[in-house]
Amino acid sequence: MIFDTDILIWVQRGNEKAAQLIDRDEERYLSIQSYMELLQGAKNKTHHKYVKDFISDFGFSVLPFTENIGHRALIYVEEYALSSNMRAGDAIVAATAVENNMTLVSSNIKHFKVVNELRLKRFKP
Repeated sequence: MIFDTDILIWVQRGNEKAAQLIDRDEERYLSIQSYMELLQGAKNKTHHKYVKDFISDFGFSVLPFTENIGHRALIYVEEYALSSNMRAGDAIVAATAVENNMTLVSSNIKHFKVVNELRLKRFKP
């Protein structure tokens, strides 16, 4: 399963349900986009290190940005930006999940529900 950025933020805020969700999945994946969003949200070098250690300690595999992911994300933005406010970051996360044939878990279903080929799992904090 691939985890959206918000799930890791829930864990960092102390949400037990989010931590249990991650613990139950032996194969944990993260889009490079989500990893960058987590690092970008860091307030200082200590928090930067915390994010990096968190990803490592929980055994996440970070999926790279490929040409196919970029192409698919572009299509999503072209198709859904005007009608559904699809943002580039969400398009990259969705495209990463679809290209890797994985289910995306997120509490922000509204960001992704327009992508028909995306398998989504809703997390309710």
